[in-house]
Amino acid sequence: MTYPRAFSHVGLSVPDIEKAVKFYTEVMGFYELMPPSVITRDDSDIGVMCDECFATTNWTSFRIAHLSTADGIGIELFEFPNNEPHEDMLRFWRTDLFHFGIQDPDVEGLVKKIVEHGGKQRMPIRFYYKGEKPYRMCYVEDPFGIIFEVYSHSYELIYSSGAYEKA
Repeated sequence: MTYPRAFSHVGLSVPDIEKAVKFYTEVMGFYELMPPSVITRDDSDIGVMCDECFATTNWTSFRIAHLSTADGIGIELFEFPNNEPHEDMLRFWRTDLFHFGIQDPDVEGLVKKIVEHGGKQRMPIRFYYKGEKPYRMCYVEDPFGIIFEVYSHSYELIYSSGAYEKA
């Protein structure tokens, strides 16, 4: 039987884990569950799990921190040695993680705060059902170039109303 599953977490690779923890806790308001820690390649359960996940034993260590959103969704931050910077060009057509979404009733305030703390606003704040409903959204980037979307209302509320229907 197929049934809807709950979203657990998303993992983000960042070049500076302390800066990322600071951004995601102070700007986004996420909770720190586990401070930055070092994972070293060895025969421990986590070492073996990483060998299997990375499909290689060609790694020595990385740093990891765990955060949580207000609704319990995990944000797993990774800092790998030799981190490559994010490409400036968004390759939206490429099979990959495109973005994730955050909900805040004050889209304007959060977008402003993101920009003030080194992030980027990718577009003007847009309305769904302009003049009818207060549903708003905006694509932004964190200070590392990771794209996410800020919604004013829940995903279900916005899309169950037929957000793409033509008037």
